[in-house]
Amino acid sequence: MIPNSSRKRQRPPHHHASAIVEAFPHKTISEFSQKLPRTSFSFNDPSTADVILRFFIDRSPFDSSNPSDSARHSDLQIYLHSRVIFRAKYFSALLSDRWQHQANNHNAGHDSRTIANCNNMFHLNLGVHDDPTVHLTVLQLLYTYDFPTVIASASTALEILPVALELLFEDCVKACVKFLEAVPWSEEEEKRVLSLIPLLREEESKELLARVSPGEDDFYEEMLHGLIEKAMYSQPNMAFVKVFVAKLLRDFSSRESARRVLERAFDANLRIVKESLEQYSSPDFKGDHNETEAIQRLHLHTAMTNGRHLLWLVERMIELKVADLAVKQWSEQAAFTVDLQKAFRDDAWRNIVPGLPAVMLRCTCKLASAVAAGTILSSRQVRMKLVKDWLPVLISSKDNVSPMLPSHKTLYLELEETFLRIISTLPMSDAQVLLQQCLSFSTRNVEDCPHLVTAFNTWFRRARQPPQMENLG
Repeated sequence: MIPNSSRKRQRPPHHHASAIVEAFPHKTISEFSQKLPRTSFSFNDPSTADVILRFFIDRSPFDSSNPSDSARHSDLQIYLHSRVIFRAKYFSALLSDRWQHQANNHNAGHDSRTIANCNNMFHLNLGVHDDPTVHLTVLQLLYTYDFPTVIASASTALEILPVALELLFEDCVKACVKFLEAVPWSEEEEKRVLSLIPLLREEESKELLARVSPGEDDFYEEMLHGLIEKAMYSQPNMAFVKVFVAKLLRDFSSRESARRVLERAFDANLRIVKESLEQYSSPDFKGDHNETEAIQRLHLHTAMTNGRHLLWLVERMIELKVADLAVKQWSEQAAFTVDLQKAFRDDAWRNIVPGLPAVMLRCTCKLASAVAAGTILSSRQVRMKLVKDWLPVLISSKDNVSPMLPSHKTLYLELEETFLRIISTLPMSDAQVLLQQCLSFSTRNVEDCPHLVTAFNTWFRRARQPPQMENLG
């Protein structure tokens, strides 16, 4: 075994190349050695070398082997200099007096650490799995230290790093790691980096780990929440950004993480809308007319902006099937719905935020439709309160929005039908009270309101049924 250095590395598996070289004549190695600038010693110079390194194929019993390939690779030997290769702790250990003494006293056969000293020439054997080209590159770097020229891509760094680790060539390891820290990786390269990180020291792997490993448990959700905030508040092309963030939520969030980040954003925006409408409906400040009007305009604009954000959040929550808590909260807004009705009876909103009623009713329609369709399973109490509190907002909006745009008419009709469907799921006593409030859905021609006719037909049909209580129990 190699003598322990102060901080010994784990030896990684040998490099597997994608192609097998056919032969390695000395001429080829000589040409290879000319690619990089020389030091006082020349790579593969037999006239000055005191080390002969022979490569041999070190195959596992489970590897498929080709005897002719092994024979060709076993003929490869190169000439090195002990004063140069001492820079790699692997060779430094092999050439130490202690290791030479142990090697000479044991017949090591073809072990990769075999060493013999003949006529002041050290003979070393190094086992490789396949093509030793990368090993030759690393050996040349022992002579040139020209890391910037050789390590010019992430793939090259990932080819060299395992061999540098194997030979304990610390400066080469540092150069590879430094390069990998600074450049982008493909998905496949990232997998290779992850496989090599366990072989690096903690201080060497710190920056690589920071790129691929979150530092905190809630790191993932904080990223999603930050994206939602940016989409709503910080981007000039808000519509495009919202579409992209919606895709990220679909693709990368688990249901529970989506629930938490969307509920957090929903709570914040709902609170802002409610506070803005409350301050608009019940102002508590004194000032001149112009100042009062400016503050009121600000309240309405704030409510409108955050109302649009609420609608987008509601759509995302329904899409990801995490809107159950939002429905419950929306059904508990008795004071908020009163403030909305006050605002709609005021003429100021018509010129400042004419789209405010439609935004609030679209939020209501999205949530109510999900309840009516069974996408969100809500309790009887939630269903009843949802209709009870928001039905007056619908009626107030119809009475105060003029002229009524075709898009508004479609929205009102859809919400009317949805409320009536929810009412049909309630006990008859609750349905009786709520249906009476729906008479405003009627039109001049009875045939133009079939949804209302169907709702009352259903209630009276059920009312004519004989009591079933005695059949229970």
